[in-house]
Amino acid sequence: MLELAPRSASPVARFGGQPIGIAAAALVIVVLGVSFIALWRAYTGSAPETDRAAATRQLQARAAQASEQLVEKAKGLEATQQESIDQLQVVQDQLLTVRRLLAAQQADTRKLSEQVGTLTEAIDGLRQSFASAQASEPTAAPAPRKRSAKAKPRSNRAANRSRAKGRG
Repeated sequence: MLELAPRSASPVARFGGQPIGIAAAALVIVVLGVSFIALWRAYTGSAPETDRAAATRQLQARAAQASEQLVEKAKGLEATQQESIDQLQVVQDQLLTVRRLLAAQQADTRKLSEQVGTLTEAIDGLRQSFASAQASEPTAAPAPRKRSAKAKPRSNRAANRSRAKGRG
């Protein structure tokens, strides 16, 4: 009769009697893989380590350049900010000067207004005293007015006009 091997036996157990053969096969596979990689690198002419190092150097150079640009821009912004601060200070000084001038002008206006009020009161007082002086004097008959020299030419003009109308 045939004897069957138990199912629980692993495939390693089948090769268990030949460990040197398994190790030799694994060594051959590793050597072939390493030699294939070496040939591939030699054929393409590039090594990933050198490519990575070059890429790292490029990134560092770009980072340094970007850093320098940021420093320059920061210095430019600082200068612009200082100019803005200086201009703001000038505007504030001008505003302060305008406020002082306005306050002085308002004070002058108040002073002149008070003077005008005083003069108005004085004129009103003079008018009242003049009116009371006229009221206290006896009323005299007004003297007849004399015709001025201008009145004659007017009458001559009227006569000339009436003559011209009669002719026409």
